[in-house]
Amino acid sequence: MDLKKILLDHFGYSSFREGQQEIIEALLSNKDTLAVLPTGTGKSLTYQFAGKVLSGSVLVVSPLLSLMEDQVRQLQKQGERRVIAFNSFLSYDEKQYILTHLHTYKFIFISPESLMKEAVLSKLQEMNLSLFVIDEAHCVSQWGVDFRPEYVKIKDVLQKLDFPLTLALTATASASVENEIKEYLFKEPANVCVFVYSVNRKNLVLAVEQTQEKEQRLFDYLAVMNRKGIVYCTARKTTEMLCRKVRMQTSLRVAFYHGGLSAGERNKIQQQFIDNDLDVLFATNAFGMGIDKPDIRFVVHYDCPASLENYVQEIGRAGRDGLSAKAVLLYRDGDEIIHRFFRDEVKEDLNALQRLIEGHSEFSPELIESMSEIQQKWLQGYLDGSYTLETLNERLQKKDQEKYYQLEQMLEYIHTNTCRRGFIMNYFSEEPLTEKEELCCDNCGSVAEIMIESEKTVEMPEESWQEILIRLFKDKK
Repeated sequence: MDLKKILLDHFGYSSFREGQQEIIEALLSNKDTLAVLPTGTGKSLTYQFAGKVLSGSVLVVSPLLSLMEDQVRQLQKQGERRVIAFNSFLSYDEKQYILTHLHTYKFIFISPESLMKEAVLSKLQEMNLSLFVIDEAHCVSQWGVDFRPEYVKIKDVLQKLDFPLTLALTATASASVENEIKEYLFKEPANVCVFVYSVNRKNLVLAVEQTQEKEQRLFDYLAVMNRKGIVYCTARKTTEMLCRKVRMQTSLRVAFYHGGLSAGERNKIQQQFIDNDLDVLFATNAFGMGIDKPDIRFVVHYDCPASLENYVQEIGRAGRDGLSAKAVLLYRDGDEIIHRFFRDEVKEDLNALQRLIEGHSEFSPELIESMSEIQQKWLQGYLDGSYTLETLNERLQKKDQEKYYQLEQMLEYIHTNTCRRGFIMNYFSEEPLTEKEELCCDNCGSVAEIMIESEKTVEMPEESWQEILIRLFKDKK
């Protein structure tokens, strides 16, 4: 089989990117595969290519509506018409029609929650399913028992489907996350074909600034960088607040994006950003997975990320065209407290659920409605016998310990005075660089040089761009 001819004829590329051919060859040899490929290196081509060659349907489990819609659009642009996203954008009648004709689709994108529905599962059991794909597979670890427990139930579905050929894709996975993915998704974890490629993105310049004046510093950076970019925030209200202030005080075209918006609003904003109708997007981590926009020139983290896994995923959205891009993290003492609050919130949710279970032998619709979404999911798992409360508590304690470690490593990255690129590579168990990159990080002394733009195109208040540059880098000398 001439793989390069298929690549050219069906996808228009004359050569594979690093890792793509090896992964495709493993799949075509019927080997369950885990592939860790950096953001922007073409992970989706691996299952699209395999789907063209294999006879049956390809089912892609995807975590976000925006990601599904983007992948559907990509395939449609290639001329594939037998593709559908089964999600909440569809009406009841549309869902019923799709379920009736599910076997006619070549590529089916679906969320873990929809995958668990009996009507969907029964249709899949009747089909010729040649490939089962879990996109953004790190979510099995990141969004497991304490957020979206459906992720840790995917293996139950695979078992009911008699374990079809399985591909797990992600951009980042530490050794522990890699082991979790194999445990939760594959029939025989020890026999999975694993491909791991470096997380090092040579074109990304890394910088951390510790400051008590984050808002002012953000304005400083926006004035200097004046290109397309994303500003990540932990809280929804922060994205809205910063967006409002930047809109009032600058000429930048901005919007905010978070999980509190309707699906239609999120889809519209995402498309505006992709179409260059927006300059800067203020977003929570709900935005970004699978976004096919190559010319994002910077990612600023206004808040401390929860883990290096999250951070590397998010900064990887910059510079996908291979040109120089910047990743700046603004840190104020105590920023990490919000993540400790989230962890405490999980514990309180579980304690409250335990009290409810101990006090009730039956659960009325009204009582269930009064619970949080995650409590309802935990209760369902408890009632259907997936686990005891003791087992659930043990799983949550383990996850809490993992999150504690991940946050501590994130803080070490922030405070390190060594090479940041080397720190990240070491965290992901990669060999250190033998030579420094020309454009590396603030600790290696090159970030001031590449921040300078040839001209200022964004109107900012009061200071000139020259004065801002001097203030930005006076402490770097």
